[in-house]
Amino acid sequence: MEPERQDSNFKDLRILYMSEEKKSQSTPAKTGGVNNKTVKPIAKKVDNKVGNATAKSVYGAKRSAGKKKPFKRKREKRDDFEQKIVDLARVTRVMGGGKRMRFRACVAVGDKKGKVGIGLAKSIDVTTAINKAATNARKAIIDVATVNDTIPHEVFLKLGAAKILLKPAKKGKGVIAGGVARTVLELAGIKNVTSKILGTNNKVNIVKSVLMALESMKKVPKTPKTEIKEEVKTEKNTKNKEVEKTTKKENK
Repeated sequence: MEPERQDSNFKDLRILYMSEEKKSQSTPAKTGGVNNKTVKPIAKKVDNKVGNATAKSVYGAKRSAGKKKPFKRKREKRDDFEQKIVDLARVTRVMGGGKRMRFRACVAVGDKKGKVGIGLAKSIDVTTAINKAATNARKAIIDVATVNDTIPHEVFLKLGAAKILLKPAKKGKGVIAGGVARTVLELAGIKNVTSKILGTNNKVNIVKSVLMALESMKKVPKTPKTEIKEEVKTEKNTKNKEVEKTTKKENK
Protein backbone atom coordinates (compact mmCIF):
# COMPACT_ATOMS: atom_id res chain seq x y z
CA MET A 1 0.00 0.00 0.00
CA GLU A 2 1.13 3.61 -0.73
CA PRO A 3 1.64 5.98 2.21
CA GLU A 4 -0.77 8.93 2.60
CA ARG A 5 0.10 12.05 0.62
CA GLN A 6 0.02 15.18 2.72
CA ASP A 7 0.39 17.60 -0.17
CA SER A 8 -2.63 19.96 -0.09
CA ASN A 9 -2.44 20.78 -3.81
CA PHE A 10 -2.64 17.16 -4.76
CA LYS A 11 -5.73 16.66 -2.53
CA ASP A 12 -7.50 19.68 -4.06
CA LEU A 13 -6.88 18.41 -7.56
CA ARG A 14 -8.20 14.98 -6.57
CA ILE A 15 -11.41 16.49 -5.15
CA LEU A 16 -11.99 18.57 -8.29
CA TYR A 17 -11.55 15.60 -10.53
CA MET A 18 -13.93 13.50 -8.45
CA SER A 19 -16.64 16.18 -8.60
CA GLU A 20 -16.33 16.47 -12.41
CA GLU A 21 -16.58 12.74 -12.93
CA LYS A 22 -19.57 12.61 -10.50
CA LYS A 23 -18.03 9.81 -8.54
CA SER A 24 -18.27 7.42 -11.50
CA GLN A 25 -15.12 5.65 -10.47
CA SER A 26 -14.35 3.94 -7.20
CA THR A 27 -13.16 6.03 -4.24
CA PRO A 28 -9.65 5.56 -2.84
CA ALA A 29 -9.02 3.31 0.17
CA LYS A 30 -8.88 4.59 3.82
CA THR A 31 -5.16 4.05 3.94
CA GLY A 32 -4.71 6.85 1.39
CA GLY A 33 -4.05 4.73 -1.70
CA VAL A 34 -5.34 5.90 -5.04
CA ASN A 35 -6.53 3.73 -7.93
CA ASN A 36 -4.47 3.66 -11.09
CA LYS A 37 -7.44 5.00 -13.12
CA THR A 38 -7.59 8.25 -11.17
CA VAL A 39 -3.82 8.91 -11.06
CA LYS A 40 -3.25 9.27 -14.82
CA PRO A 41 -5.64 12.13 -15.57
CA ILE A 42 -4.55 14.01 -12.45
CA ALA A 43 -0.94 13.81 -13.54
CA LYS A 44 -1.95 15.16 -16.96
CA LYS A 45 -3.70 18.12 -15.37
CA VAL A 46 -0.67 18.92 -13.25
CA ASP A 47 1.57 18.80 -16.32
CA ASN A 48 -0.74 21.11 -18.28
CA LYS A 49 -0.78 23.67 -15.49
CA VAL A 50 3.00 23.64 -15.23
CA GLY A 51 3.31 24.02 -19.03
CA ASN A 52 0.95 27.00 -19.08
CA ALA A 53 2.87 28.62 -16.24
CA THR A 54 6.16 28.51 -18.19
CA ALA A 55 4.53 29.83 -21.39
CA LYS A 56 3.08 32.85 -19.56
CA SER A 57 6.19 33.57 -17.54
CA VAL A 58 7.93 36.93 -17.67
CA TYR A 59 11.13 35.44 -19.00
CA GLY A 60 9.36 33.84 -21.95
CA ALA A 61 7.77 37.15 -22.95
CA LYS A 62 11.10 38.96 -22.69
CA ARG A 63 12.75 36.41 -24.95
CA SER A 64 10.06 36.72 -27.61
CA ALA A 65 10.10 40.55 -27.45
CA GLY A 66 13.90 40.82 -27.53
CA LYS A 67 14.43 39.03 -30.87
CA LYS A 68 16.80 40.95 -33.16
CA LYS A 69 15.86 41.74 -36.74
CA PRO A 70 18.04 40.20 -39.47
CA PHE A 71 20.89 42.50 -40.54
CA LYS A 72 20.69 43.79 -44.12
CA ARG A 73 23.67 45.39 -45.78
CA LYS A 74 23.09 48.55 -47.73
CA ARG A 75 24.20 48.20 -51.33
CA GLU A 76 26.65 50.87 -52.34
CA LYS A 77 25.86 52.83 -55.43
CA ARG A 78 28.39 52.09 -58.10
CA ASP A 79 29.06 54.56 -60.87
CA ASP A 80 30.27 53.77 -64.39
CA PHE A 81 33.41 55.90 -64.10
CA GLU A 82 36.86 54.41 -64.48
CA GLN A 83 39.81 56.04 -62.76
CA LYS A 84 43.49 56.02 -63.70
CA ILE A 85 46.45 57.49 -61.85
CA VAL A 86 48.13 60.07 -64.04
CA ASP A 87 50.90 61.17 -61.68
CA LEU A 88 52.06 60.30 -58.16
CA ALA A 89 54.85 62.38 -56.62
CA ARG A 90 56.43 63.02 -53.21
CA VAL A 91 56.49 66.72 -52.39
CA THR A 92 58.04 68.61 -49.45
CA ARG A 93 57.29 71.91 -47.78
CA VAL A 94 60.00 73.73 -45.80
CA MET A 95 58.73 74.73 -42.33
CA GLY A 96 60.35 76.34 -39.29
CA GLY A 97 61.24 73.01 -37.67
CA GLY A 98 62.26 71.27 -40.88
CA LYS A 99 60.63 69.76 -43.98
CA ARG A 100 57.06 68.45 -44.14
CA MET A 101 56.75 65.55 -46.59
CA ARG A 102 53.51 64.63 -48.37
CA PHE A 103 52.26 62.72 -51.45
CA ARG A 104 50.54 64.42 -54.39
CA ALA A 105 48.23 62.39 -56.65
CA CYS A 106 46.70 63.32 -59.99
CA VAL A 107 43.80 61.08 -61.06
CA ALA A 108 41.76 61.07 -64.28
CA VAL A 109 38.15 59.80 -64.26
CA GLY A 110 35.89 58.99 -67.22
CA ASP A 111 33.01 56.78 -68.39
CA LYS A 112 34.21 56.37 -72.03
CA LYS A 113 30.93 57.92 -73.20
CA GLY A 114 31.88 61.59 -73.47
CA LYS A 115 32.48 62.47 -69.82
CA VAL A 116 35.93 63.01 -68.28
CA GLY A 117 37.54 64.91 -65.40
CA ILE A 118 40.82 65.26 -63.49
CA GLY A 119 41.59 65.88 -59.83
CA LEU A 120 44.64 66.85 -57.74
CA ALA A 121 45.07 66.16 -54.02
CA LYS A 122 47.77 65.90 -51.33
CA SER A 123 47.96 63.78 -48.20
CA ILE A 124 50.38 62.12 -45.77
CA ASP A 125 49.29 58.68 -47.03
CA VAL A 126 49.28 57.54 -50.68
CA THR A 127 45.84 55.85 -50.59
CA THR A 128 44.12 58.86 -49.03
CA ALA A 129 45.73 61.16 -51.61
CA ILE A 130 44.40 58.97 -54.46
CA ASN A 131 40.90 58.82 -52.96
CA LYS A 132 40.82 62.59 -52.48
CA ALA A 133 41.96 63.17 -56.06
CA ALA A 134 39.29 60.77 -57.38
CA THR A 135 36.51 62.60 -55.50
CA ASN A 136 37.79 65.95 -56.80
CA ALA A 137 37.84 64.57 -60.35
CA ARG A 138 34.21 63.40 -60.08
CA LYS A 139 33.21 66.92 -59.03
CA ALA A 140 34.95 68.52 -62.06
CA ILE A 141 33.60 66.35 -64.90
CA ILE A 142 33.09 67.92 -68.35
CA ASP A 143 31.16 66.80 -71.45
CA VAL A 144 33.23 66.16 -74.57
CA ALA A 145 31.77 66.66 -78.05
CA THR A 146 32.32 63.63 -80.31
CA VAL A 147 31.28 62.86 -83.90
CA ASN A 148 31.64 59.26 -85.16
CA ASP A 149 34.10 58.37 -82.32
CA THR A 150 36.36 61.34 -83.07
CA ILE A 151 36.54 65.08 -82.34
CA PRO A 152 34.51 67.49 -84.53
CA HIS A 153 37.38 69.79 -85.56
CA GLU A 154 41.08 70.61 -85.05
CA VAL A 155 42.20 72.27 -81.77
CA PHE A 156 45.45 73.95 -80.76
CA LEU A 157 45.81 75.19 -77.16
CA LYS A 158 48.63 76.57 -75.02
CA LEU A 159 48.62 76.45 -71.20
CA GLY A 160 51.79 77.77 -69.58
CA ALA A 161 54.64 75.99 -71.31
CA ALA A 162 52.43 73.08 -72.49
CA LYS A 163 51.16 73.12 -76.08
CA ILE A 164 48.66 70.55 -77.37
CA LEU A 165 47.44 69.88 -80.90
CA LEU A 166 44.41 67.61 -81.55
CA LYS A 167 43.18 66.58 -85.00
CA PRO A 168 40.23 64.38 -86.03
CA ALA A 169 40.97 61.03 -87.66
CA LYS A 170 39.20 58.43 -89.80
CA LYS A 171 37.70 55.22 -88.43
CA GLY A 172 40.30 52.57 -87.70
CA LYS A 173 43.11 55.07 -87.18
CA GLY A 174 43.06 54.70 -83.39
CA VAL A 175 44.31 57.02 -80.66
CA ILE A 176 47.68 58.42 -81.69
CA ALA A 177 48.82 60.18 -78.54
CA GLY A 178 51.68 59.91 -76.09
CA GLY A 179 51.71 59.22 -72.37
CA VAL A 180 49.21 61.13 -70.29
CA ALA A 181 47.20 62.58 -73.18
CA ARG A 182 46.35 59.04 -74.31
CA THR A 183 44.76 58.11 -70.95
CA VAL A 184 42.55 61.24 -70.93
CA LEU A 185 41.39 60.74 -74.54
CA GLU A 186 40.58 57.05 -73.96
CA LEU A 187 38.60 57.84 -70.78
CA ALA A 188 36.66 60.48 -72.74
CA GLY A 189 35.56 57.81 -75.24
CA ILE A 190 37.45 59.16 -78.29
CA LYS A 191 38.58 56.20 -80.41
CA ASN A 192 40.14 57.94 -83.42
CA VAL A 193 42.32 61.03 -82.97
CA THR A 194 45.84 62.28 -83.63
CA SER A 195 47.67 64.56 -81.20
CA LYS A 196 51.02 66.20 -80.56
CA ILE A 197 52.43 67.54 -77.26
CA LEU A 198 55.03 70.32 -77.31
CA GLY A 199 56.86 72.54 -74.83
CA THR A 200 56.98 70.49 -71.60
CA ASN A 201 57.07 67.05 -70.06
CA ASN A 202 55.13 68.00 -66.90
CA LYS A 203 52.27 65.49 -66.68
CA VAL A 204 49.92 67.70 -64.66
CA ASN A 205 50.21 70.61 -67.12
CA ILE A 206 49.73 68.30 -70.11
CA VAL A 207 46.57 66.79 -68.61
CA LYS A 208 45.15 70.22 -67.84
CA SER A 209 45.86 71.44 -71.37
CA VAL A 210 44.21 68.36 -72.94
CA LEU A 211 41.13 68.82 -70.76
CA MET A 212 40.89 72.52 -71.67
CA ALA A 213 41.27 71.67 -75.37
CA LEU A 214 38.43 69.13 -75.19
CA GLU A 215 36.24 71.60 -73.30
CA SER A 216 36.87 74.39 -75.83
CA MET A 217 35.58 72.37 -78.81
CA LYS A 218 32.30 73.37 -80.42
CA LYS A 219 29.41 71.08 -79.54
CA VAL A 220 27.71 69.59 -82.59
CA PRO A 221 23.93 68.95 -82.21
CA LYS A 222 23.19 65.25 -82.44
CA THR A 223 20.89 64.35 -85.33
CA PRO A 224 18.53 61.43 -84.70
CA LYS A 225 18.95 58.20 -86.65
CA THR A 226 15.67 58.62 -88.51
CA GLU A 227 16.82 61.91 -90.06
CA ILE A 228 20.14 60.39 -91.10
CA LYS A 229 18.35 57.48 -92.81
CA GLU A 230 16.05 59.84 -94.71
CA GLU A 231 19.02 61.92 -95.92
CA VAL A 232 20.78 58.77 -97.16
CA LYS A 233 17.64 57.68 -99.03
CA THR A 234 17.23 61.07 -100.71
CA GLU A 235 20.86 61.02 -101.84
CA LYS A 236 20.43 57.54 -103.31
CA ASN A 237 17.27 58.57 -105.15
CA THR A 238 18.93 61.64 -106.67
CA LYS A 239 21.89 59.55 -107.84
CA ASN A 240 19.58 56.96 -109.42
CA LYS A 241 17.65 59.65 -111.28
CA GLU A 242 20.86 61.16 -112.64
CA VAL A 243 22.02 57.73 -113.83
CA GLU A 244 18.68 57.13 -115.60
CA LYS A 245 18.90 60.50 -117.40
CA THR A 246 22.43 59.81 -118.64
CA THR A 247 21.43 56.36 -119.94
CA LYS A 248 18.43 57.80 -121.83
CA LYS A 249 20.59 60.44 -123.49
CA GLU A 250 23.10 57.81 -124.59
CA ASN A 251 20.35 55.62 -126.06
CA LYS A 252 19.02 58.53 -128.11
